[in-house]
Amino acid sequence: MSDHLIVGSGPLLDAAGHLREPGYAFRPPFDYNREDIAAPAFRIKDWDYYLVNDDQYAVALTFSDLGYVGLVSASVMCFADDTFKTTSETVVLPLGRMGVPRSSDVGDIDWRNNRCSVRFAHVPGGRRLSFSMANFDGDDDLEVEVLLDQVPRDSMVICTPWADDPAAFYYNRKIVGMRARGGFRRGALFHEFSPADSLGLLDWGRGVWTYDNVWYWAAAQGHQAGQVVALNLGYGFGDTSAASENMVFVDGHAHKLGRVDFGIPKGADGAYRYLKPWHVTDDGGRLDLVFSPRIDRTDYVNAADVIVSDQHQVFGTFAGTIVLDDGSPLCVDGLRGSAEHIHNKY
Repeated sequence: MSDHLIVGSGPLLDAAGHLREPGYAFRPPFDYNREDIAAPAFRIKDWDYYLVNDDQYAVALTFSDLGYVGLVSASVMCFADDTFKTTSETVVLPLGRMGVPRSSDVGDIDWRNNRCSVRFAHVPGGRRLSFSMANFDGDDDLEVEVLLDQVPRDSMVICTPWADDPAAFYYNRKIVGMRARGGFRRGALFHEFSPADSLGLLDWGRGVWTYDNVWYWAAAQGHQAGQVVALNLGYGFGDTSAASENMVFVDGHAHKLGRVDFGIPKGADGAYRYLKPWHVTDDGGRLDLVFSPRIDRTDYVNAADVIVSDQHQVFGTFAGTIVLDDGSPLCVDGLRGSAEHIHNKY
């Protein structure tokens, strides 16, 4: 199946509030305007998710306005002892009032309450992340200050509809492999992210979803043989017949892949074994990776079977071979990243 490279520009949605052109791109081709959406405000979901990592720690920061609830969340993963801590702050019925920008290229987030302070700002040549949360882990506060620069030439952009709901859509951009410098303080611990070995990514999403969804997403970034190598892989979310989001980036240049399967192992009882090795492949014979898990960052919420979220974001390393667009093989080993399997009903 050939993926459709978007050729249009202008508004994302047509006069009826439907996605104008499903497909993929390397830079955002369309303008996102909430006023064009043919769905009530409580169904609109906007978020910015950043992750910064080296080989010792990762920090993930989420700022999201999901219509009926807002979420400000931080996670710290320690790869030395395979531990993680996640703490979240919720906002009731924000309905688009949290100040999430319309574009991934311009507009800043500047939000605070009596516990958290969030500022994600565009600066010349990059982005500055400033985040603080009181009592992140018991009495320990969390402070994050990171500059992301050397933004790659290419990014992953996808416009995805839902076949059973023409008002539903997903407009998503992922920028993987930005150079990171700065650090975080968690109580008495301070960790510095050095630009020599630290990278950051952005998952920027805007859209209207249907009620019940399952998706798989993996991202990885690191230095391999003197090059910055990054992965973005995913499937299962919406009607992806026009395009998948699967790409590998080498020094910021994208190579488009076909459909993928994460090969998550199962036990004799049929349940997933998330901490066993995964075999990640594609339908074109260009992707053959083993994902070796280390940390399963799990979360489960069930509110009267109406709002359900079953999340497994697994951190580990990728090893194997990727065939680039010119047919040359790219071998990776110990490429740090995460792969997730999410089931949400809300």
